[in-house]
Amino acid sequence: MQPTTEPHNAILVEKTPLETYVPPAKPSLIGLSRSELADRLGEIGVAPTQRKMRVQQLWHWLYFRGAQSFDEMTSISKGIRAELAQHFTVDRPEVVAEQISNDGTRKWLLRLPSGDNVQKAHEVECVYIPETDRGTLCVSSQVGCTLNCSFCHTGTQRLVRNLTAGEIVGQVMVARDRLNDWADREDGTRRVTNIVMMGMGEPLYNFDAVRDALLIVGDNEGIGISRRRITLSTSGVVPNIVRAGEEIGVMLAISLHAVRDELRNELVPLNRKYPIKELLQACRDYPGASNARRITFEYVMLKGVNDSLDDAKLLVKMLKGIPAKINLIPFNPWPGTAYECSDWDQIEKFSEYVFNAGYSSPVRTPRGRDILAACGQLKSETEKLSARERQALRAMAMTD
Repeated sequence: MQPTTEPHNAILVEKTPLETYVPPAKPSLIGLSRSELADRLGEIGVAPTQRKMRVQQLWHWLYFRGAQSFDEMTSISKGIRAELAQHFTVDRPEVVAEQISNDGTRKWLLRLPSGDNVQKAHEVECVYIPETDRGTLCVSSQVGCTLNCSFCHTGTQRLVRNLTAGEIVGQVMVARDRLNDWADREDGTRRVTNIVMMGMGEPLYNFDAVRDALLIVGDNEGIGISRRRITLSTSGVVPNIVRAGEEIGVMLAISLHAVRDELRNELVPLNRKYPIKELLQACRDYPGASNARRITFEYVMLKGVNDSLDDAKLLVKMLKGIPAKINLIPFNPWPGTAYECSDWDQIEKFSEYVFNAGYSSPVRTPRGRDILAACGQLKSETEKLSARERQALRAMAMTD
């Protein structure tokens, strides 16, 4: 399948992924809603009168206990478990490689097979950032990206395909597997406390799968991460912003990065389709936005590009009336980039002006730079590796 593009002010915005997901012969139950699980149980002969109870049992084992096989689900009869195992799996994405930064950040390269054809497998990256008061998991929504933001490493990779709801939820489950973070954890604490849809891809160009996945992640009877601890970041797909508030109800972050359309057209080409004025109006209309549920505006600090005090003044002016905080992101370099990070003194001056104008303006501490796990650095580099190198990476992951 070839990507289709739509011209807009001399910019081509890629709309269709190169590939569509092909499910394996035995699909995973991960990512299915309760009603979908009931349908699958019906397919293997479970009586309608038993399905509600069996669905609750499955949901508990999958999303509360993190079961990695049907054999672990001891509250379900052996006969039903055998039928489930014959037709389905509880597979997550496969960990191909794990890197651990000097600061404790972990990056997992995850393999996503397409059907039963290993040659069509692709990878995404998922990052865990531990802090003293939280543990944040950065999750991907697409293989590659469609937006081509000029400062972002992920944007240099073509859009291959959308992830399924199961592949999105699966990233959270992989993190809990690797961190021993399920319900039977001895001290009762959680290592993954926050989710950010800020990995590879534009979440609002894969709306249905992202919605379905986040509703599972936020379900109190399963993974149970509060929707106020889940943040969806978008570069500005305006038609789906209000819809996200209505149908998902999580926190919203906007990848803004510029205060003038002419510059944002360069940094975030999607701006040619949905300019700043339309984007900000969608933010004003976002359901549930309030001082208690502020919208985060992400602003990467690029030396000599968007970091002047005039930029700061215009930023404050344009956000008037929006319950907002501004997250300043020191630019994280990657091979081949033409940009530099702003000087630290300039970042502090910018932040001070915004703060004095009444907006929270934290400067995001770069995490995982040494393993290319920081903001804007994600890219599934193993697409370039030989089969032998891939096999070696998998072997390393399996021994961890």
